[in-house]
Amino acid sequence: MTSADMAAAPIRPSALAGYEDWPAYAAGHRFLAENTEARQLACTLGVPAVTPELQYSVLSDREHDGVITSRLQWQLGFGPATSAWFVRPAGATRPLPGLLALHCHGGIKAYGAERLVQFPHGVDDPDDGARLGVRPDDFASGTMGAPTELPPLGIRAKLYGGRALATWLAQQGFAVLAHDTFMWGSRRFGLNPLPWRAANAVNGQQALKREAGVELSAAERYDAAAAAHEETVAKAATLMGTTVAGTVAHDDLAALQVLASLPGVDADRLGCLGFSGGGGRAMVLGALSPLIRSYVVTCMMTTFGSLLPAHVDAHSWLLHSPGLATLGDWPDVAVRSTAEKVLVQYALEDPLFPKQGMRAAHQHLLETMPARYTGSFWQEPHVFTRAMRDEAAAFLTSALQPRNPSKTPALDPARTAS
Repeated sequence: MTSADMAAAPIRPSALAGYEDWPAYAAGHRFLAENTEARQLACTLGVPAVTPELQYSVLSDREHDGVITSRLQWQLGFGPATSAWFVRPAGATRPLPGLLALHCHGGIKAYGAERLVQFPHGVDDPDDGARLGVRPDDFASGTMGAPTELPPLGIRAKLYGGRALATWLAQQGFAVLAHDTFMWGSRRFGLNPLPWRAANAVNGQQALKREAGVELSAAERYDAAAAAHEETVAKAATLMGTTVAGTVAHDDLAALQVLASLPGVDADRLGCLGFSGGGGRAMVLGALSPLIRSYVVTCMMTTFGSLLPAHVDAHSWLLHSPGLATLGDWPDVAVRSTAEKVLVQYALEDPLFPKQGMRAAHQHLLETMPARYTGSFWQEPHVFTRAMRDEAAAFLTSALQPRNPSKTPALDPARTAS
């Protein structure tokens, strides 16, 4: 949409396309947590209640690479349907520990959980458009282009060491559910026509690229618009008495409900993990639901004070929720959890978090939850390396054993010292 298009438009386009039912749902449905600590957090974030007795559909099953990958879908109380992928070892004969693999922010909203899932080679799915979270009206002619791209594997190579996290975890013996959360993939906003603020952002990026002789792809145009649109979503959430993080938590609570109900999942052995924004999601989910016995936070721990004045600019509304600081510091979200074991992985070369903030958060967690918390330090940038994933999987394997006395694995002492 050009400036001329905006001037000629008779009315301002909807800024909540696909989510016009969100305000009414948020006003009438509030999540009721099971304990005081969780209730305080849920109230501050304005977490909407999850649809009771949520039903899911299985759209496809494929066996490949030693796993079975099922594409699932469910409809929440507002917004578009959720796409998800349930990956578990082929040939499993007994209930398995269940994990939610929570995708990162990554600046990419056109796709969500696909970055965590390995699909069969040569897959020819007539529903590829739906699987990829593409809605035809999002890419209407003259607005967003045509949906010709597959999920960007570059983000997997850049941030996840080239490994599809959910599929790899299933190969290690977990039953893993990876879902698109609020604002991503199948749960993204329809930006056709573009809200005017987002249109200005896209036009600016297109102009810069064209000067360099490059055209933005359809997915890149969407992500440019979605980056600017996140500010609008945050403002809308404030008007509804909720937050971006609270609405994301709603979607994650729903996925946890689905995971606990899936065949072959031991509902008494549930955990979650995530990198970057996914790590923040894991920590909030662990604080809201007693179903989470253990979780891992990777590259998403610091103190609020350390983000000021420079690093506040590096983060999204997943971290910066209005009012959250009135409940304590960012590490205090982890303290609110009833999870038995928590691993936080710090990357000391991470440009998004100052070292002093990471070390201060580590010390705070050591003092406030010493029996439940483990922290490990890595000389890495903002990335979830294969070695870090190996550590996370070993930690969760031990923490999610059947309910009998067990010890978490001994980690490398060099990494647990601040």
